[in-house]
Amino acid sequence: MESRGARPARALLAPLTISVALPLAVYYALRAQGIAQWQALLLSSAIPAAHALVTALVRRRAEVFDLLIVALLAVSAVTSLISGSPRVLLLKDAGLPAVLGVWILGTLFAARPFAFQFGRRLRDPAAEEEAERVWDGMPEFRAALRGLTMLWGGVELLDAALSTVEALSLPVDVVPVLGRFQSIALIALLVVVTIRRSRGFQTRHGVGLFGVRPAGAPAAEEIPGRAGA
Repeated sequence: MESRGARPARALLAPLTISVALPLAVYYALRAQGIAQWQALLLSSAIPAAHALVTALVRRRAEVFDLLIVALLAVSAVTSLISGSPRVLLLKDAGLPAVLGVWILGTLFAARPFAFQFGRRLRDPAAEEEAERVWDGMPEFRAALRGLTMLWGGVELLDAALSTVEALSLPVDVVPVLGRFQSIALIALLVVVTIRRSRGFQTRHGVGLFGVRPAGAPAAEEIPGRAGA
């Protein structure tokens, strides 16, 4: 029987392997064989792009994120072939967080910001109904989720800016490993800050920031001062 923590761990390990470990291993293995930098970058970048295409075919639908990976690789590959510069392919790794950051911040003008939409992946139908009620009746809930959305979008743009500077100024062979671990570190920081903010909000207001109640916690309408919200 699969343990409770096995599935989330496997779900995290798979994308890290496909997007980080395998491309890095392929790139440095090819470089060790004397393959040109732009060729090694192109071949190593093809791994997550190929995975995105296969996933879309299996699911019979394409996610926006998967299409973005393939499009960025195609554009950077063609541009690199024309210019002959491997740095164009390195800039692809800055393009992805840049687009994500702009999109995340853009959801601040939508009916529900990105942080609320992300929470939908964690909620069952009953919790989703409760989250909608809390959104409509609690300004602090709306402000907290908008604040997290701004934080997440801002960090993605920071990752893009740092990746751009690295791609244009550092030795080409240093950038792939530095950029990957930089992105992982920033994501880890976001996770820590998000958890701290979520727990703090739960403590102050008695409502889960992502609309998920701990076992035995009262529903939103049962919290004093929130009835009828």
